[in-house]
Amino acid sequence: MDFVIFTVSMAALIYGAGFIIKESEKIALHFDIPHFVIGATLIAFGTSLPEMAASMMASYAGKSDMAVANVIGSVIFNITLVLGVVFFITKPIKEKRNLFARDSAWVIIPVIIFFIMIQDGCISRFDGILYLLLMVSYLYFLFTDSKENLENELDDEIEKEGFGWGKTLILLGVGFALTIGGANFVVESGTNIARTFHVSEWIIGLFLISLGTSLPELIVSVVAVRKGNLEMSIGNIIGSNVANFSMVLGASSLINPLNVDLATTRFDMFSVIIASVVLLFILANKLYNKAGAVFLLIILALFIQHSL
Repeated sequence: MDFVIFTVSMAALIYGAGFIIKESEKIALHFDIPHFVIGATLIAFGTSLPEMAASMMASYAGKSDMAVANVIGSVIFNITLVLGVVFFITKPIKEKRNLFARDSAWVIIPVIIFFIMIQDGCISRFDGILYLLLMVSYLYFLFTDSKENLENELDDEIEKEGFGWGKTLILLGVGFALTIGGANFVVESGTNIARTFHVSEWIIGLFLISLGTSLPELIVSVVAVRKGNLEMSIGNIIGSNVANFSMVLGASSLINPLNVDLATTRFDMFSVIIASVVLLFILANKLYNKAGAVFLLIILALFIQHSL
């Protein structure tokens, strides 16, 4: 029964987040907020809203392992699974944007800061504030980045739809109810599953929750690459990972300090570093092809084999 609750709750969490982002975009367009501003803020917020809801709820429940593992797992799955699939199906492209020059810092800096923070075995509220400041820095980067790129992130169909406050407010309410309720039941049912199968809450967060919250990125990225927007797909994953570390861990640690057992999670932490370094290598050498996909999927296979 807990598996059914977990699956339904995860679906509610993801759909609820989708409602919030779509209706927020409608409101912003209604008030004539520039497209690139909407794109920048929704990229940063929207891509990690499911992870944020799940980790904050876990932190509120005093389940630090689940909150942190959700972020670690999401980052690893985003790089290895999502980009692995994207690179496997993409066609050769002529790069318009130098992703290594523009975005490589955002691949590795959040990881470095994370490893510095956890050396004392805890992500404190002060650490959380620092991470939120990093999020502000990333938002500044997005605002000063190419406006055209940010405008392309918007859903053209939304702008064509009629706007009505009644419908929008109702859907926003439904979105928040699904997101908050879904996150609550995800944590609760995930905990029960861990107890039933005698596995740790860290493993539940690392695999079940993080994989579920990474599915929207996978779907969006595959659709983007099918439309020939490979660079947008890669940029979205990098942005999602920045938000996962800075916004999700930052907000979760403000609720309760997050304890991290370095001894038992060493391999998973090491996997985050390796995945990030391999992504940097791919960006530097423009290996947006099946060779790059194989590298990432091998890391994914090793990560799953050694962590389970």
